[in-house]
Amino acid sequence: MSHGRAAMTTELKDRRIKQRYPASCLKVQMRERGFFRRSKSPTTVTCLDLNRYGMAVLCPRPIETGSRISLDFDGKYISESRVSAKVVRCQRFQTGYRLSLQFSYCLEKKCYSREVDNALSRIEAFYNRYAS
Repeated sequence: MSHGRAAMTTELKDRRIKQRYPASCLKVQMRERGFFRRSKSPTTVTCLDLNRYGMAVLCPRPIETGSRISLDFDGKYISESRVSAKVVRCQRFQTGYRLSLQFSYCLEKKCYSREVDNALSRIEAFYNRYAS
């Protein structure tokens, strides 16, 4: 079983554009997009790691792959709201579900936002400093 897990980890790392950095102290609220683009109630999730293109979070319940979500970040020197993302993968993990998320601004040209790109770059740089 550990061989399969190692292969899966290698596969995930190979798909990533850039290294992710541990960020467990970053507070993250996640909202699923509901019907008529209305957001459902927020869920507190635990950030496992992140970079400017995506992140992994630990969620108490499964979220369907392909779901569109909105994230609010709060941490030391960090406050960013309504960052759109897409669930790329959902799998059982520890006491909940590990969600692999990709930020929407880098998925499609029409979603690109320099503001979001800059904000996520600053967040990534902050955690990169502490990972070294």
